[in-house]
Amino acid sequence: MKLIFSKLPIFIAILAIVSCKEVSNEVVKEAPAPSPVKVYTNQDISVKAYEYEGLQYFLNRDNDTTYVINFWATWCVPCIEELPYFEKLNTKYKEDKVKVLLVSLDMRKMIESKLMPFLKEKQLKSDVIVMTDPDANSWIPKIDSTWSGAIPATIIYNKEKRKFYEQSFTYDGLETELLSIK
Repeated sequence: MKLIFSKLPIFIAILAIVSCKEVSNEVVKEAPAPSPVKVYTNQDISVKAYEYEGLQYFLNRDNDTTYVINFWATWCVPCIEELPYFEKLNTKYKEDKVKVLLVSLDMRKMIESKLMPFLKEKQLKSDVIVMTDPDANSWIPKIDSTWSGAIPATIIYNKEKRKFYEQSFTYDGLETELLSIK
């Protein structure tokens, strides 16, 4: 019996070393996106709606991708004018680990009557989500302390750099800003 117990610490040490090796070879996967508060679907178009807590996931990813997040609405003329630039950026840099996310700030009552038909008509290829959190006074400064709440507004970030823009873009201006962060 004494012989078995004297070998037990060696067995535990070997087991620990083998276990550590196996764990170190595992790929750690990023947490999945949070569940939306609602999914709006109309024919072949689907849009996920999030409150601020769910949106945080998209604003704070820590991986090897650069994110371009644009806050816009269908009732905002400068927003609509610059959407093609985000679409072009999405297409041009898709293979370069750049992800464009369009965050609609359309009011809930406008999602089915305005946003969904707009998305169908424009056939946007970038990911689109809708922010439905009504307490803008609490979440706007959390997104960026300098944001007045005016749109269009854009965040470009990766795990090393982050910039916030409360302005409209030309395509060249948007691409220049992306390349300064990427």
